[in-house]
Amino acid sequence: MIPLFKINDKKLECLLCPHYCKLTAGKSGICGVRKNTGEKIELLTYGVLSGYSLDPVEKKPLYHFFPGHNILSVGSYGCNMRCDFCQNFNISQKIPESLIPETTPEKIVKAALSADKNIGIAFTYNEPVIWFEFMRDAATLAKNEGLFTVMVSNGYVNSEPLNEIIHFIDAFNIDLKAFNNSFYRKLTGAGIEPVKNGLKQIAKSGKHLEITTLIIPGQNDDEREMTLQSEWISGELGKDVPLHLSRYFPMFRRDDPATSHETLNRLFEITSKNLDHVYMGNTYSDSGQNTSCPKCGTAVTIRTGYKTRLINLDKEGKCVSCGTMIYRHFTFSSPSAS
Repeated sequence: MIPLFKINDKKLECLLCPHYCKLTAGKSGICGVRKNTGEKIELLTYGVLSGYSLDPVEKKPLYHFFPGHNILSVGSYGCNMRCDFCQNFNISQKIPESLIPETTPEKIVKAALSADKNIGIAFTYNEPVIWFEFMRDAATLAKNEGLFTVMVSNGYVNSEPLNEIIHFIDAFNIDLKAFNNSFYRKLTGAGIEPVKNGLKQIAKSGKHLEITTLIIPGQNDDEREMTLQSEWISGELGKDVPLHLSRYFPMFRRDDPATSHETLNRLFEITSKNLDHVYMGNTYSDSGQNTSCPKCGTAVTIRTGYKTRLINLDKEGKCVSCGTMIYRHFTFSSPSAS
């Protein structure tokens, strides 16, 4: 296992994310859950859950990873960003009142194995990167049992820990919160370059990748910026990487009005010029939900809310009209790992 901290001028320096928090004894990092206990930096939330639910995999959102199936979703609390618009601030920015303590990886995997139409385990809700040790242990055990693993993350992680994560995580949804560093510095307390580098690292690894951008009016909804973002995704990560444009609602410290459907539609059209699969989320509208073959235009998936209907696909996830691969991770029948 790679080292997650080192001694730096009588302090312990965390090596997990680009903040490189230097902690004196008794102090915790920006994430709030990694603490210098005197001899090491200890994870305070090992086995502590704030959320536990069997969700449609589309809710992560992952639209191209075993569509139509479920995934057991677990999370704790804490985050290594300070987004003033956080949609999950009750668990990311403070300690929740209701927690499930002393959960073991074995319990999580046992529950996953018995859950209905379940493909595996998703580490989500708060930031999983800071939950590294528990995520690693649970994911490793899950994969040994033939389950798949998912991480829903802000992507703010150093390359060496991410390389290890890539070994035990099968699919990623990463928040690309904007496509300019000023936004990141001002609104999240982090920087964009580590996130972009992490996205390239995941894409290069061959693991499944999807991206989400929460669209905030007046902050990251500029047409030119979204054009650049979609061009960068296409050129650096792949034209077939799905992009989810998610509707923002006033939350935490930000009270801007909710994103309009007109804005989502406009950015959907712009990004669809460069990417094969763009979706709109967190909206009551069914538009921007379905999947069509990027080569021949045949409809292959119809989505209503989290209900998914698969059509015009063969048993390998290819379009029946032209043979184009749509879903590399796919099964019509009950889920099984391969």
